[in-house]
Amino acid sequence: MSTVAAQRTQIPRLRPLAPQIGVEIQDIDLSQALDENSFRTIEQAWFDHGILLFRNQQLSEDQQVEFARRFGELGKVLHQHGGGSAHHPCVMFISNIRENGQLIGALPDGEMMFHSDQCYMQRPSAAAMLYGIELPSKGGNTIFANMYAAWDSLPQSLRQLLEHSRAVNVYDYDNAATQRSESVRADAPRATHPVARTHPATGRKALYVNRLMTESIVGLPPAQSRAVLDQLFDHAENPAFQYEHIWRKGDLMLWDNRCTQHARTDFDASERRLLRRCVVLGEIPQ
Repeated sequence: MSTVAAQRTQIPRLRPLAPQIGVEIQDIDLSQALDENSFRTIEQAWFDHGILLFRNQQLSEDQQVEFARRFGELGKVLHQHGGGSAHHPCVMFISNIRENGQLIGALPDGEMMFHSDQCYMQRPSAAAMLYGIELPSKGGNTIFANMYAAWDSLPQSLRQLLEHSRAVNVYDYDNAATQRSESVRADAPRATHPVARTHPATGRKALYVNRLMTESIVGLPPAQSRAVLDQLFDHAENPAFQYEHIWRKGDLMLWDNRCTQHARTDFDASERRLLRRCVVLGEIPQ
């Protein structure tokens, strides 16, 4: 049967997750190929709300990859560290599970500061998709924050100062994977991007600095750069902009990496946690 013939019309319903960010997409089975109208409704909801939640999904690795591919070119795993799939080079496992003494996934334990995925690359991901397979009894929640709202609510004087500014983003997986460190290695990957980036589909500006990975603002003296960044980090992490997701098995979360940030809460390292991730390659931020 052809892919087109196998597509089934599904009518998604949208339920808000939080006042400033996110919707749950209901009445959709992602193990079935979506017709074009259903997909476009989902895509528009993603543009409008930043993050999408799909509950009670039963997805194989192939099915997750095929759904992710509808949003664009898939990016390859950057940090293997035991977390890559042998089947798909775009799939990473986020897990603390060990087999034969070796981690099967990346980013295994603990709290993780707010960040935007791959902002230390010239072409960061446009989207990330995470699927819950095994979850601890509590904790390991993902907190998402709306960076459109963060930028729009900054004082006008600060927006004028920063509107054409750029910031250096760096990520040292080996020494500072989840918590910021002052001893980032010199050869850690880094990239310079706008402090406020313009979304290519919506045309809206979003704050694009984050506590885990943004190192400095280009052109500002170090002390002023640090003071301004600390102010921006605190502002970006305002709970009014957030939705905290408590994971269930079968949840799939899709977020727009260009206009959101996310963080992870702590959890009991003795409990198993396994999620499957893939990303959609983005454009150079403008």
